[in-house]
Amino acid sequence: MTPLEFRETVPALESDAYLNWGAGGPSPRRVVDAANASLEHHEYSAPTDEGMYPAAFEVYDEARAAVASLLGATVEEIALTDSTTDGINRVAGAIDWGEDDIVVRTDLEHSAGILPWQRLEREHGLDVRVLETEGGRLDLEAVKSAVDGATLVCVSSLTWTHGTRLPVEKVVDVARDAGALVLVDAVQAPGQVPVDVREWGADVVVGAGHKWLCGPFGSGFLYVRDGVVDERDLVPPAIGYRSVVDENAVEYRYETGARRFEIATASPAPYAGLTAAVSCLEDVGVETVADRIRALTDRLKSGLSEERLLSPRSFESGLVTIAVDDPEATVERLAAQGIVVRSLPRPEAIRASVHAFNSRGDVDALLEALRG
Repeated sequence: MTPLEFRETVPALESDAYLNWGAGGPSPRRVVDAANASLEHHEYSAPTDEGMYPAAFEVYDEARAAVASLLGATVEEIALTDSTTDGINRVAGAIDWGEDDIVVRTDLEHSAGILPWQRLEREHGLDVRVLETEGGRLDLEAVKSAVDGATLVCVSSLTWTHGTRLPVEKVVDVARDAGALVLVDAVQAPGQVPVDVREWGADVVVGAGHKWLCGPFGSGFLYVRDGVVDERDLVPPAIGYRSVVDENAVEYRYETGARRFEIATASPAPYAGLTAAVSCLEDVGVETVADRIRALTDRLKSGLSEERLLSPRSFESGLVTIAVDDPEATVERLAAQGIVVRSLPRPEAIRASVHAFNSRGDVDALLEALRG
């Protein structure tokens, strides 16, 4: 399947120029059909067939396998969550925090990578160190200074503010030397660029299917490196039958790896959709998607002046930040012309997210509208 053939299967792309994939990716019919079919089977057939719980568990298993393949992980290292924010909170709640603990994050994090640490700072008195950046760039020397004595480092793989790629592997090396746990917010990466968690070396990677993967809302996932649960004594703040080895045992025992972060009953529909979304990506080809995003992004940037382009001129991702006088008014004006982008709280700008499933016409329409 080519990217443009994929585009033909996404009803939301039939009219408007949708350039907001970094916020949410509209699903193709195949994904929605898979989610609907899963729900119908679960509610109509499974009760008197294999049973509702076995039917759901089979979908969970398939989704974990799909995510593991996508990230270069093992199935045992994957847990299913609701979202990126949900995944970060599950990990944040699994550490026994105290006043002597230190969390290091960048000033480029999404609220998902800010609010959980603010809450812990307020409730447990831990120290949250914020690495200041410029133009979406992270100074490794500043990282080395900040991680001294740190418990955890939270960093995004692709910044939602500038579309820059942060040097995750180097941050991991620095943090590991300091004895810190590394959590990577990777939600902007899967479905846009190839991801290999082994290359990153991070302890925890969080993501979700509802952006570049074009999966449903509610299809989050969490990678927990094999062995890190025991190394860091990670005990989830919540417990349920999916997080323990035997729910009927006299003394409960958590699952040994990532599965301890799953809790209880969840609809199988989002995860059936996630599995279908990963399959769609594989049908198009991860490298094909990445190459086309690069080409379309370069086309967009070539039409923007140095004053307007706040993202790097050279390609790093399909997230392109553009300076405008009134971001919110500009978003509304573009929407009236059938062009969907979003405004950013920082920097004061709009952001266009270019996917492989966009057309040259979408990019040209945005450029023309910005000139008007």
